[in-house]
Amino acid sequence: QVQLVESGGGLVQPGGSRRLSCAASGSIVSIKAMGWYRQAPGKQRELVAAITSGGSTNYADSVKGRFTISRDNAKNTVYLQMNSLKPEDPAVYYCNAAGIAGTGNALDAWGQGTLVTVSS
Repeated sequence: QVQLVESGGGLVQPGGSRRLSCAASGSIVSIKAMGWYRQAPGKQRELVAAITSGGSTNYADSVKGRFTISRDNAKNTVYLQMNSLKPEDPAVYYCNAAGIAGTGNALDAWGQGTLVTVSS
């Protein structure tokens, strides 16, 4: 079984910064991509940023230039550095890992989510 544990959420002032972390553990053969998604109340879950094992990144237009995703492949950990947080950024942020599980089956795991609130 694979577990993703997120941390780093909390209350941030507008314009402030926050760093989220997500560590994957369990029976994992390989993780091809890790990503961060977010879901605000009443809205669908959306991709924020993703990164492949090779380091290629993809960002939502709304966070480009403000958020940076990075990854430590050796630790199966992904980070999301969020700068210049805006009132539209508050949401539950979820981590995702896609790859191959130890069973040989496809891996598509989600974390439990971490809440980010932006308020003065």
